Amino acid sequence: MGKIVGYARVSSKEQNLDRQLVALRKYVPEDMIVTDKASGKDFNRAGYQSLKVGIGKLVKGDTLYIKSLDRFSRNKEDAKKELQYFSEIGVRVKILDIPSTLAEIAAGQEWILDMINNILIEVLTSIAENERLTIHARQAEGIAALPVDERTGKRISKRTGRYIGRPSIQFPENFEEYYQKWKLKEITATAAMKSLGLKPNSFYKLAHKYENQQAIHT
Repeated sequence: MGKIVGYARVSSKEQNLDRQLVALRKYVPEDMIVTDKASGKDFNRAGYQSLKVGIGKLVKGDTLYIKSLDRFSRNKEDAKKELQYFSEIGVRVKILDIPSTLAEIAAGQEWILDMINNILIEVLTSIAENERLTIHARQAEGIAALPVDERTGKRISKRTGRYIGRPSIQFPENFEEYYQKWKLKEITATAAMKSLGLKPNSFYKLAHKYENQQAIHT
């Protein structure tokens, strides 16, 4: 008889796993439940990956329990690939919110369960992905509705009065000095970055911005 493992996930460290754990404990021993506090947009999660590699790897004859499909993944295509992977290696995936996946199937009738589950998985993964896209669309709409600072062109939060997004990179006090030395080939770009305390991407962005400013004033 293969091992029985449970998997639970929430998207952030602030969220609570308790509801999933309570449901999974009815089927899985406490010490056999693997958890993640990470986004469901992909499968690059330490807990989940432990189900596929190392001493905790699931193999033929094992059973994986999950509370609901969106705890597994919110990406339709990725979820289908992972479920197909487990199916191919002989691991049974049981999803508590899909009762048909919990049913005991008589020998020789496995095709019935596969047919039902494939339909349910197709529908539910579509719903999960649509929910994720809807959330992103609402966030984008919310940001688009925010007032714009005419001076900077940035959106401003109505609640905090602060700019939305990353703050723009500011010129270090002695940027022009090192920029000119770099342009005159007195120092390398790497040396200029080090002296200014800038990363390559920031340095070249500021150099481009500085050149545009100079062009406007000439």
